Amino acid sequence: MDSIIFLILRRMRTPLLTLIVIYSIAIVGLVLIPGRNPDGSVWHLSIFHAFYFVSYMSTTIGFGELPREFSDAQRIWVVVCIYATVIGWLYSVGSMIALLQDKALRRTMEEHRFAGHVRRIKEDFYLVCGYGQTGSGLVRALTDRTQRAVVLDSNPERIDLLKLESLHEFVPALRADVRRPDSLLLAGLRSPYCAGVLALTSSNEVNLKVALAAKLMHPDAKVICRADSHDVEANMASFGTDHIYDPFDIFARYLSTAIDSPCLTTLQDWLGQLRSAMMPEPIYPPADGLWIICGYGRFGKALYAQLADQGVELIVVEMEPERTGLPPGPLIKGRGTEAVTLEQADVHRAVGIVAGTDNDANNLSIIMTAKDLNPDLFTVVRENQLMNEELFNAVKADILMHPSLIVAQRIRTLLSAPLLSEFVAQAEKESDGWSCELVSRIIALVDARPPMLWELQVGEAFGFAANALNRQGHQVTLGDLLRDPRDRDEQLPAICLMHKRGARHRALPDLGDRLCMGDQLLLCGRPGARDWMQWTLNNPAVLTYVVTGVSLPRGSVWRWLKQRLNHRHEVA
Repeated sequence: MDSIIFLILRRMRTPLLTLIVIYSIAIVGLVLIPGRNPDGSVWHLSIFHAFYFVSYMSTTIGFGELPREFSDAQRIWVVVCIYATVIGWLYSVGSMIALLQDKALRRTMEEHRFAGHVRRIKEDFYLVCGYGQTGSGLVRALTDRTQRAVVLDSNPERIDLLKLESLHEFVPALRADVRRPDSLLLAGLRSPYCAGVLALTSSNEVNLKVALAAKLMHPDAKVICRADSHDVEANMASFGTDHIYDPFDIFARYLSTAIDSPCLTTLQDWLGQLRSAMMPEPIYPPADGLWIICGYGRFGKALYAQLADQGVELIVVEMEPERTGLPPGPLIKGRGTEAVTLEQADVHRAVGIVAGTDNDANNLSIIMTAKDLNPDLFTVVRENQLMNEELFNAVKADILMHPSLIVAQRIRTLLSAPLLSEFVAQAEKESDGWSCELVSRIIALVDARPPMLWELQVGEAFGFAANALNRQGHQVTLGDLLRDPRDRDEQLPAICLMHKRGARHRALPDLGDRLCMGDQLLLCGRPGARDWMQWTLNNPAVLTYVVTGVSLPRGSVWRWLKQRLNHRHEVA
């Protein structure tokens, strides 16, 4: 606010001084010039009356000559003052209009409003740096779960787009250079409610600076970054960045897993999908045969490294190998958009092709040309710009890879269900048959929508009821939590994926495992199951029913009556 007042006073200094000088001269003149009464006696205006007259004269209200009729000398002076004050006001009003259009003032006022919105947030929020394709998807996912977010982006069009979005929560947003520490501080980096910082710009260097500033100025905040360079990733990891996501490495591991363990990939797809989406079809990339990789940039190199480790036969098509580097295996120089290039790459013998250049038009052309030459190809295409989504949907590739959406999906899953990444890490150690069996259980559990994923924390309300049940000789197990509180003989439509107690993690735990206060559970199933489980955990009467089958009286009157009846039975 001080900067706004200072800027206004500085810009309006000359107009205000001009008005003050004109008013002072007009008032002094009216005080000094004498008036005459009808009898010829002389009178003078007091300073108060002169000020009063000039005030309504200069605003052209026109109450007349007060307190007495003026002399001709006074009227001549008033005429001069009228033109002088009108000119002074025109100059001042014009300066005020120009000030309101001044970019510096508008910027200062915008920052002041933004900082006020951030200060009024009294719950945990995430500071999102970069409102591109990744940031916009994450902000929507956060607000859909009633979590707060604050956005910084250097592109004013993106900030305007955010203000037009229909989000469940108000999101303060400011056009600012996220590389500047003062911009991050203005966005609440040091606020005790800042739960995390998400560096999601398209520049590795910018994300690196944001991560460094966040770790220095708010070490307790979780820092999540996007990076597509191994050097930058190593730099971020060196000072303790909590989570770093490289979309090219993520997708390379995904495709490698899909070839090796298709059921595990299906499981990841289903658990990571939004509930509002349709359940994706399982994918089965061919494991045996030749794969063609078009484009040997960062994406192509990540894919080549993963697939080569699996012993997959590979051939690379690259237009500028002198710039990207040479692959260890065969190379065909070209874009891959021409039939002759693909034929040189033995497309008729290939089982799969990856269109992985940084040009969407070329990627679409590669897939269309390859399908014409070999309709049985398994196709993977990289989509760089989300605005081309309809074109990529029309090409009907088997796998569509979008770097921004990959990062957004991983971060969204991390924030909504942190235990999922630990569950997937344990699932990767199991056989594909283990994953296939779990996929079959999920299919039997849900409809055409993906299963809902949620986490539960066993809290104090459960602890008091569980202790009472323990004293009666009953132990509360995971199977009891999965009972339907309306009918304990029925099971809720849910599967417990992981049981965490302290440092111990157990995937697909036994239903006989005992529950303790502080346990964390990762579950999937139908949406209604989560609410019933919350009711069981937080209501001692419901927990007693699902464990023992005994329905406790819930009102104070009913409890008193039951105590009286029990006492009479004991006496009898």
